[in-house]
Amino acid sequence: MDSVTAVPHPRSVSAASARAGRLSLGLALMSGALGAAVALLSTRQRWSQGTATVAGGPFALTAKGSDVTGVPAALAIVGLAALVAVFAVRKAGRLAVSALLALSGVGIVVAALTGASDDSALDEQAARASGDTSATVASFTHTAWPYVAVVGGVLILLAGLLALRYGRQWPAMSGRYERGGAPRQRRAARPADPERPEEIWKALDRGEDPTGTDPA
Repeated sequence: MDSVTAVPHPRSVSAASARAGRLSLGLALMSGALGAAVALLSTRQRWSQGTATVAGGPFALTAKGSDVTGVPAALAIVGLAALVAVFAVRKAGRLAVSALLALSGVGIVVAALTGASDDSALDEQAARASGDTSATVASFTHTAWPYVAVVGGVLILLAGLLALRYGRQWPAMSGRYERGGAPRQRRAARPADPERPEEIWKALDRGEDPTGTDPA
């Protein structure tokens, strides 16, 4: 006896696709917003520290993430804007914005990993503190904050990948905010009040039937 392969009902397939779209939408919004917040917060924290030799002895130096590189903060804002713009565009535009969202996350990851070993900001501080332009920082160490920025970039990247995969199932901005090509329907004329002669004369001036009836 031949086995019969069960074919899923179209309605069940549609319901499963709708659930996947809602789940991916919530996850993308949460990961994108959280990733942008984490990346922005990390750039305001201390990324590296060291010492410089000056006339009075060793001088402690510190550098925040924004001193090391401004790329993560800038891309976090770009990613957040792209996350919002996903719902304002459709089809090819949505695909392009989703790709921009994912690339913003990749850029944050690369910039944060590069900044974790970058001591140029501390070298500049050492040169200013010692008055010697050739002075460099000694005993350079970095904190965990660059890797926190990496986590933020990964979350934004996840939001972009979800938008690329499921974005076509997400809702778009309401059509009433878009410019339609159909002409606006004219509101039907209100019959003139027979108790108010001025309304009857105004209707006649406009070429309308004061009674509001259709001549046909």
